[in-house]
Amino acid sequence: MTVARGTGSGSAAKGYRAGMDTPTPFERAVAHTLGIEGGYSDHPSDRGGKTNWGVTEAVAREHGYRGPMKAMPKSIALDIYRKAYWDKTGLDWIAAVDADVALEVFDTGVNMGVGIAMRMLQRVLNALNRGGRDYPDIAVDGVAGPLTGAVLRAVCRLRGDKGRAVVLLYLNALQGARYIELAEAREANEDFMFGWAKRAVVVAGALAKDVGA
Repeated sequence: MTVARGTGSGSAAKGYRAGMDTPTPFERAVAHTLGIEGGYSDHPSDRGGKTNWGVTEAVAREHGYRGPMKAMPKSIALDIYRKAYWDKTGLDWIAAVDADVALEVFDTGVNMGVGIAMRMLQRVLNALNRGGRDYPDIAVDGVAGPLTGAVLRAVCRLRGDKGRAVVLLYLNALQGARYIELAEAREANEDFMFGWAKRAVVVAGALAKDVGA
């Protein structure tokens, strides 16, 4: 796994609060992603090879797990998700503004790579600033920080719930376009197209009504 470099990343909340009544944004995101990823798999068309809880063997080894992938505890996956997918991307800055946007970026990061997912968000935010009249463009560096969070907050302040919904829909549009590109570049990836679609349909279907309101 390659994590994109960037500046200004930060984290406002650490740890996994198992057993608490109110989930943190990170816990919500993980629960959503685990509901899609499921348990152990070793699909012949998947370049990631052996995978458990959505974590590939290469990523697990990189973070110190040496046991069989089929036996990897869920707690190991949660720790990897926190350090390598949430904290590395600075998603607490995004979750402080909108937990659903953070969830979407996190899930896309697990599926496609954290740098790719955050750059998608930064591209969407830049495209929504009306030629810089609402706020200046930000660097598309793949890592969130206070500036990325502030720009997302500006969209939500200026556009309300509809602005938030538009951000999420454009994120899903970029995600879907990348899936097509992956399938066109490697025929074996077509095995995953219907499964990948589930990551976008859940969010896009729920938000279409908000955008049209």
